[in-house]
Amino acid sequence: MLQSLLARLITRGRLTVATPFGTASAGTPGDEHPAARLDVALRIRDARTAMKIATNPDLYFGEAYMDGTLVVERGSFADMMELLGYNIHLLGENPNPRLGRILSSAVGLVSGRNGLKKARENVAHHYDLSGELYRTFLDGDMQYSCAYLRHPDDDIEAAQLAKKQHIAAKLLLEPGQRVLDIGCGWGGLALFIAKVADVRVTGITLSKEQLAVARRRAKEEGLDDRVDFQLVDYRVLDGEFDRVVSIGMFEHVGLPNYAAYFGAIRRLLAPKGVALVHSIGKMYGPAPTSTWILKYIFPGGYAPALSEVMPAVERNALWVNDVEILRLHYAETLRLWRERFDARWPELSRSYDERFKRMWDFYLVGSEISFRYFGFMVFQMQLAKSVDAAPMTRDYLHEAESALRQVGGASAAVAAE
Repeated sequence: MLQSLLARLITRGRLTVATPFGTASAGTPGDEHPAARLDVALRIRDARTAMKIATNPDLYFGEAYMDGTLVVERGSFADMMELLGYNIHLLGENPNPRLGRILSSAVGLVSGRNGLKKARENVAHHYDLSGELYRTFLDGDMQYSCAYLRHPDDDIEAAQLAKKQHIAAKLLLEPGQRVLDIGCGWGGLALFIAKVADVRVTGITLSKEQLAVARRRAKEEGLDDRVDFQLVDYRVLDGEFDRVVSIGMFEHVGLPNYAAYFGAIRRLLAPKGVALVHSIGKMYGPAPTSTWILKYIFPGGYAPALSEVMPAVERNALWVNDVEILRLHYAETLRLWRERFDARWPELSRSYDERFKRMWDFYLVGSEISFRYFGFMVFQMQLAKSVDAAPMTRDYLHEAESALRQVGGASAAVAAE
């Protein structure tokens, strides 16, 4: 059975799998693609692990790697994932759209019931890990979302600065405006916006660790009179804002809460207000979140298809002024994070064990492969309540972005220590 599966799956590159039941291999290394040149061997150490992977690979493949019962004996773990991702992509078998909708609805409605208490617990699971961990692989500004690579050889610092400039340009910022940052993380974007546009920003988060860092940074930068960070859920926040921005937070809202989320944006926006939502999505239609990701990394997380998002936007009578799809930007962001994480592991190993490292490797590499081969992308959606809240053409975006680049990265970036 294993030999038959590998023969069908691996047509480029070579994969050898050793199990207690025997060894199987398939494929021949070629040179038409970097992944096709890979020659990888892995071993499944015991029969129980092999049977578990066979019955539920979505969960147990990752668990086996974490536990050390699945080991890569030739090549690296990243090589193995690249080889598998590339060959699965070549099969061209996207999820069945109808089945995807059914599974997405069933799993999304169960895992996405992120009420006020559950949402706080889910955030704490991932974002209240030590700041030391995130500082090792993120940029100096602690941006934990898709970067924007204007050039293929951009490093993470340049790419995250470009992301903030791109977002600030889309927000059409003017001095004196009131800006709300939903899911403000460690405060980097809020502080950047306050600096480059002379606006007042309210940043909200459900992470106590992130809140403490963000408040400290605002005080150190002398911006605590214009940037206010709060521990509050967007659903209970009051006020009116000229601009609303939400970066990398919508993935944690949960499918049942989309109407409430966009309803809150409409409620909080001033009549001529503009909002910008930046989120991971899927290009091939609704599909459930990986059970391994839900268990170990992002409980309650869900990356939607645009077909699931638009109905909630429409029901809340919001104009969709602009949608931009960032395709390979997150794959490259994850690659840069992974390289930094690996380089700094000797420092982290004083606080975390090897199982944690393998879990984080699986998360970073698996996510990168999803963006390279499995239809994951990032969308940026500009929204408004009024038909004339934004210019009729996109010329303003390029002009504003160019002006922000002239400010200079050194004066615009806010470093996190």
